[in-house]
Amino acid sequence: MSNTISALPGATYEGAVRVQEMGLCGMISLRGDHGDEKLISAIKDIMGTVMPGQREIVHQDERAAAWMSPDELLLLLPYADVRDALTRLETALAGTHFLAVNVSDARAVFRLHGGSAREVIAKLCPVDMSPGAFGPGQIRRTRMAQIPAAFWMPDEDSVHVVCFRSVAQYAFDLLKQSAHPQAGVGLYA
Repeated sequence: MSNTISALPGATYEGAVRVQEMGLCGMISLRGDHGDEKLISAIKDIMGTVMPGQREIVHQDERAAAWMSPDELLLLLPYADVRDALTRLETALAGTHFLAVNVSDARAVFRLHGGSAREVIAKLCPVDMSPGAFGPGQIRRTRMAQIPAAFWMPDEDSVHVVCFRSVAQYAFDLLKQSAHPQAGVGLYA
């Protein structure tokens, strides 16, 4: 059996913000009816969160549930807990129309930390990152330059970005370039 490693183990960059690959992160793509009582109950029991609203992410300790589309959630949890969570989802949602897939190894996650994190993302994504327009508790699924990505702010000074593992190096290089101290940051400071 091979050892599982993240897309860019230990990759970090210190610039206007710290850009860091976050290592192995558990992720489940869950498709189903967001209004289904069984699904709402399963999210509460397994993730410890309420069902997120449109473009929202809700956290409980090391777990989160993120709205990705009208019929899709992204569940974030410790990597080692994914199998158990999938088994519990299958039991809880038996008899309903749903799809739960472990996408942990198909994704890469980056953390940007520092006062200019908003601006670093704003330079790459067509999203209004001003404090009144976007903040903690919200998620956006969009494009980051030429790749699909999603991002959220766990707090005012951090942004987490998730993308496909196959473009992890490209995403890291984009984030580094955008976070370069000479790249003009300070708009939202």
